[in-house]
Amino acid sequence: MATLPGPGETVLGGDHLRTPGGKGANQSVAAAKLGSPVAFVGCVGDDSLAPTIVSALDGAGVDTSWLRRVPDVPSGIALITVAEGGENTIAVSPGANARLGPADIEAAGSLLMDAAVMLVQLEISLEVVAAAVRAARGRVVLNPAPARELPPDLLSQVDVLVPNRSELGVLAGAPEPSTPDEAAALAAELSGPRAVVVTLGADGALVVDNGKPTHVPATEVDAVDATGAGDAFCGALADGLARGSTLVEATGWAVRVAGLSTTRWGAQSSPTREELS
Repeated sequence: MATLPGPGETVLGGDHLRTPGGKGANQSVAAAKLGSPVAFVGCVGDDSLAPTIVSALDGAGVDTSWLRRVPDVPSGIALITVAEGGENTIAVSPGANARLGPADIEAAGSLLMDAAVMLVQLEISLEVVAAAVRAARGRVVLNPAPARELPPDLLSQVDVLVPNRSELGVLAGAPEPSTPDEAAALAAELSGPRAVVVTLGADGALVVDNGKPTHVPATEVDAVDATGAGDAFCGALADGLARGSTLVEATGWAVRVAGLSTTRWGAQSSPTREELS
C-alpha cells in the first residue's frame, strides 16, 4: 500500500502474504542460514499453523528439540502492514509464546550453559527472559522488542543490548532519537548492559561499547519489505559473535545481512552465507 493506515483509517493494499515468523524463530533461522549451529527454545500451539512453523525452522537447519507444542492453544501470529519502501507496522497475538515458562528453561539448562551466544527477545514473559539470562554461561544478546521497561538487575546481566530507535527511547525514558548522535548519547546513558548496538534502519547501526560510539553505515539496497530485518540483524550479530568477531565486525556483518533481507518479502527471507560471499 502507498501509506500505512492511521487510527481509524482504512487503506486499500495489494495481495496478502502468509509466511512463518515470530522474533525468536526469525532470529534462529537467520543465524542458522549463515551456518551457525542453532537450537530454538519456544512453544507452538496445536493449530494448523504449528506444522508450518516447525517445518520452516527444520528446513533452515534449526534444532527444534526444545520446541514444545501446547495443547488447546493457538500458535502466535503477527499482523503486518507494509507500505511502499518497506516500512511496516506490526500487531502481535502471542498465543503459545505466552505459555513458555521457567520449566522450559530448566529443561534446556544444559543447552543454554553450553551455548557460545544466547539470543533472547521480549515476545515471551520477563520471568522466562530472566531465567534464560541467569542460565546462560556464554555471551547474552538481548533484543528488547516489543519495547518495554526492563529491570536493572536483568540489564546488568546482558552483554549486548540490541534496540532500535523507538525501543532505545522507551528504555531510556526519552523521546525516540532522530540522529545517530542522539542515539549514541541515549545509549551511553543506559546503565546495565556491557554494550549497546542500536539498529538505525537506513542509517545502519551504532555500536556503543565502553562509552565509545562507532557508526556502521548501511549498505545501499532497493528495499521492498523491512519485515524481519531487525531479526535478521540480531541473528547475524549472534552468528558473528559466535565465530569470534569483534562487536563492531559482527555489527558490520549484521548490517549487510539485514540490508539484503529487505530486498525480499517475508519475515524469514534473510540470506545464506553463500549469497553474501
